[in-house]
Amino acid sequence: MRRVLVGFAAIILAPLAVPYLLVPFYRFVDPVSTPMAWRYLTGARVARIVLPLDQISPALPIAVIVAEDGSFCRNRGIDLGAMREALGEAEDFGEARGGSTITQQTAKNLFLWQGRSFIRKALEIPLALWINLVLPKRRVLEIYLNVVEWGPNGQFGAEAGSRWAFGKSARDLDARQAAELAAILPNPVRRSAQHPGPLVSRLAGLYGRRATDHPALAVCLRQRAP
Repeated sequence: MRRVLVGFAAIILAPLAVPYLLVPFYRFVDPVSTPMAWRYLTGARVARIVLPLDQISPALPIAVIVAEDGSFCRNRGIDLGAMREALGEAEDFGEARGGSTITQQTAKNLFLWQGRSFIRKALEIPLALWINLVLPKRRVLEIYLNVVEWGPNGQFGAEAGSRWAFGKSARDLDARQAAELAAILPNPVRRSAQHPGPLVSRLAGLYGRRATDHPALAVCLRQRAP
């Protein structure tokens, strides 16, 4: 009976271990997100061109850090203060971001499902801690910028999102365009950088000012892995 229980537990726990085994390889391998994989399996359109961080306009990672995770360079993959704030306060600009760090969002995109649930969050938090332990900050953001959904019809990653919104490479984004792309990240289907509405324009202005006021936000991105 004990062997049966151990075997049953192993069967249940084995899939949970897979992400932890894969993460170290992502220092060198460009991963595919679960939304991308689902679209591939169902025959839906996927537009994605991987760009190294060095080939993305410096304005974009800064805008994304400002918009998504201001403590990115100093947190350990999670930000308990931001999560408490998200639970306790109303969102001033529409849809709440949920208090997730960029590392948590990377964990969700790579291994979990979309939507909100306590089960997903319980899986996401230890994964984020592990990703932060195993991967340099620079690589975490590079992965995030290349897997996040950035358009209404299967555009994934900064290059596809930039080409769809502005008809140009992510290499050539200016600060305003970078801020507009950052502003649509919570919901690139309902929000548009191609035709920004009042909300996106207002958020882009806010993120642009914050990026200018805090030039050292992306200091960790200059640190390369040994």
